Amino acid sequence: MRKDKATVIYPELSYKIVGCLFEVYKLVGGNHQERFYQNALKKEFSDQKIKYKEQVFFPIEYKNKKIGRIFFDFLIDGKVVLELKTGSYFYKRNLEQILDYLKFSHLKLGILANYTRDGVKFYRVLNIK
Repeated sequence: MRKDKATVIYPELSYKIVGCLFEVYKLVGGNHQERFYQNALKKEFSDQKIKYKEQVFFPIEYKNKKIGRIFFDFLIDGKVVLELKTGSYFYKRNLEQILDYLKFSHLKLGILANYTRDGVKFYRVLNIK
């Protein structure tokens, strides 16, 4: 399958989000705690007029009974889950975490962003049924 704009979910929004990730790295640099990047991203999203919610609570239910809860780092425009991490590698548990978030919330796109000392890396995660 060709990878082009036609096959990208929410192309304009996801490109803006990734642009914000890189802008924050450019100005903040690497090797900081996750909360510094999160605070900088809030400012960048506001500056770019991107609608977002931070630390979004989402209850997990089983047969109409609450069995747990999750918190998204960011929910962008009610469509995209953005999870921030620090470190050089995409760990399997982090990819599974964001995929679980997408499944529980029935959202289609998540972005996992790793801020490293050498730059920012991102991974798009799709919830396809």
